[in-house]
Amino acid sequence: MPDGSAAAFAQDGALDGIALLAPLSASERAALARRCRWRRFRAGEQIIDHQGDTAEVCFIVAGRVRVVTHSASGREISFDDIEAGGFLGEMSAIDGQPRSASVVALTEGTVAAFLAPKPFLELVAGHPDLAVTVMRRLCRIARITTDRIVEMSTLGANNRVHAELLRLARRARREGPAAVIAPIPTHADIASRVGTTRETVARVLGELSRDGLVERRPGALAVLDLARLEALVEEVRSGS
Repeated sequence: MPDGSAAAFAQDGALDGIALLAPLSASERAALARRCRWRRFRAGEQIIDHQGDTAEVCFIVAGRVRVVTHSASGREISFDDIEAGGFLGEMSAIDGQPRSASVVALTEGTVAAFLAPKPFLELVAGHPDLAVTVMRRLCRIARITTDRIVEMSTLGANNRVHAELLRLARRARREGPAAVIAPIPTHADIASRVGTTRETVARVLGELSRDGLVERRPGALAVLDLARLEALVEEVRSGS
């Protein structure tokens, strides 16, 4: 949907689902929505271009997106999936540097609202609680990046799959000792995150299934004993 359809989205309540903006009043969110550039995207459509010179912050209002980059050989490397209610692009808004990764829509009809750097910086400067949320998100990105650099340098492909599965499980819905990851990640998704092949991911998940640690369910992958997976990963990390 072209930018000219912004009026269809920029209405009262349009940004109510954005977690970062929860501390704002409804009238403040409505005013902010009117300052945003709004777009709807098809599945697979690029939302932000790696090394692009735009610096807007992007609020994901509906749908799900993936943060990716590509190696020199063209292989896709994915960093994170962001659900509706999340935001991204704050680094370029803060430092004015080119985008560090691309963002692609995963779902049909993904809706995003783009806020220019100046009003975004004014927003966080005027609301310390929002500034703390942004800082915590940047800390999370730095910690995940550090972990992955260490894993790529010290762990074998099998163990990197275990570590990525643990990251997904820690963010998933809990059912007693189990964690249910939904939607189910494809082998290609996991492979692109840990720098290996789909075949390796399939083999590792098969081994974990035979060991009774994971179970495939309709639309989901269940880690049946999260504590056991944590112990498996930590054992390898401490010995590397």
